[in-house]
Amino acid sequence: MPSTRTRRKVVDVAALPRVEGGGSLHLVVEGDRVTDLRLVLFEPPRFFDALLRGRHAREAPDVTARICGICPVAYQMSAVHALERLFGVSIDPAVRALRRLYYCGEWIESHALHIFMLAAPDYLGCDSAVTLARKDRPAVERGFRLRRAGNAIVSLLGGRSVHPVSACIGGFTRAPRAAEVVALRAELERARDDAVAAVRWVAGFDLLDRKLDIEFVALRHPNEYPMNDGRMVSSKGLDCPQGRFAEVFEEHQVPYSNALHATVKGRGAYFLGPLARINLNFDALGPTVTGVARETGIRWPSSNPSVSIVARTLEILYAIEEALRIIDDYEEPAAPAASWTPRAGVGSAVTEAPRGSLYHLYETDEHGVIRRAHIVPPTAQNQAQIEADLRALAPSILPLSRASAAALCETVVRNYDPCISCATHFLDLEVVRR
Repeated sequence: MPSTRTRRKVVDVAALPRVEGGGSLHLVVEGDRVTDLRLVLFEPPRFFDALLRGRHAREAPDVTARICGICPVAYQMSAVHALERLFGVSIDPAVRALRRLYYCGEWIESHALHIFMLAAPDYLGCDSAVTLARKDRPAVERGFRLRRAGNAIVSLLGGRSVHPVSACIGGFTRAPRAAEVVALRAELERARDDAVAAVRWVAGFDLLDRKLDIEFVALRHPNEYPMNDGRMVSSKGLDCPQGRFAEVFEEHQVPYSNALHATVKGRGAYFLGPLARINLNFDALGPTVTGVARETGIRWPSSNPSVSIVARTLEILYAIEEALRIIDDYEEPAAPAASWTPRAGVGSAVTEAPRGSLYHLYETDEHGVIRRAHIVPPTAQNQAQIEADLRALAPSILPLSRASAAALCETVVRNYDPCISCATHFLDLEVVRR
């Protein structure tokens, strides 16, 4: 007589390894049903939104750069764009090009860190980047060279590679000389070969073959691959200016996490990051990158979240190509930064951090003092989609050992390159004393 016992699998990961920040995972599957799922981002919130209140607007780029040691450029750029819109600042095209170059540097170094140090071990039977280096030393050395090329750009434009200090409202505190910019070229040309090799390397990984019903969201620009500018678009028909972000997306607190969940109002979870950007902007990658992308055998756009690692390598290649173009066209701006006058108002902006769209909103008084700040990091926005991805995966882990099931779930989480420290925010705290 066949057993009627329901198969049950419990996955507990007390501390997720090889992610930036502290998080855990608890998953219970009974039969084909997920009965409990908690992706817990347990780092304490650092209250940067509150820390900015009472500070002058000119301090925002330096304060927000401290939110993340991996993607400080993204926080600076979203801050300065939001405040420039508030104050009506016009940017010199040469300064705009420098900001794009600045963002290229961050994409290169951040993506390389994720691919070679955090994610690749999952696909090559290694428990760490150290083990991977013993197994495939040339690949890890390639990753270090790519990181070095990206850090060189950030160091030149930001003054240093970690928590850079040169970005400001209106531009930069210092614009580099043409000779300094041109000096980046040789290392980037070598990095281009490493990037092409990286695409081919990760495309050969044994990636999970899945097709999910996902709403991909990213910026879209009519003339370029999006970094600092564009409209918010999605694979399900969303198309709106950045200023409507708060009307289209909503956040809510879940009881088990110090990060807010974000959804498209009336629809649900959505997916940010390199795969979303490539799916929605493939035509803007240029012939070199699209040619290499087609060599992978992946059909773009792709609804398989597991090909995100390939999308990241393609964005490294794109960022190198774009950086070389900007270097060749570079002309020193007449002034490193535009002048501006503070005023009362509200300004917001979205830019594309390595992990996806990053939203900043500021309200200032007539003296330029920040009265309200609101930051929505990409990892917090992706958290609901990560859980949706784990729900879709859950039935397939039933035949696996607990160790194998946990490893597979960890791979799915790491695929989003979560930056947990960035994500930890609260909505409101109400204390009732009795």
